[in-house]
Amino acid sequence: MVIQFILLLIAAYLVGSIPTAYLVAKWRRGIDIRQYGTGNIGASNVMAVVSRRWSIAVSIFDIAKGAVMVWLAQLLGLGASQQAIIGITAIIGHNWTVFLHFQGGRGIFTSLGVIAMLAPRVGLIGLILSYLFAPFRQLSLGVFIALIILPILSLTLSQSLGVSEPLSVSLAYLGILLIAVLRRLTAPKTPLGASVSKGELILNRLLFDRDIKDRQAWLNQSHPETKATK
Repeated sequence: MVIQFILLLIAAYLVGSIPTAYLVAKWRRGIDIRQYGTGNIGASNVMAVVSRRWSIAVSIFDIAKGAVMVWLAQLLGLGASQQAIIGITAIIGHNWTVFLHFQGGRGIFTSLGVIAMLAPRVGLIGLILSYLFAPFRQLSLGVFIALIILPILSLTLSQSLGVSEPLSVSLAYLGILLIAVLRRLTAPKTPLGASVSKGELILNRLLFDRDIKDRQAWLNQSHPETKATK
């Protein structure tokens, strides 16, 4: 069982590392998505620089990366704590992919796949909480709030939500929150970030996953690398 767990860990990292958004942008438009839009290797940037249809495909694949790895851990009879470790490893692979010099995306959709497989009802609540902010174009804020609430929900409402091993699941959700915070805070600083104070930069990244409050300016920012290749 130990060998199976180790092999699954390696597989989870490698599967998580598949840079779906990068590959789609290269295939459909022949571009490096890191040099366009927000520069993020994720579904939202695919929607901005490729198309909505392909952003949906990227989202589904990224969700599957986390969900399938946890599902395989369940098939092998691993406990909730081991399933969580497998899922978190897939998220780490997405965020720090070996295929792009450890520069990956934010891992939100991969995290959703992991959250849903560990406790489906809690995952549904997290999805609803996140998309409550979508009409206001503040999905990143909704995601941040949901990630804060989910560990508390899974621990305090474990019976009504059908959570087995609530402590392990809650700790897993807390780990996912910490990874999301770390990824937002350690994202490469953009030229737009120089226009705000350090405190405001940290707050913008935590709440909105961008360096500035102006969403449209953030989406339409130019990248020095892009200019150099034109």
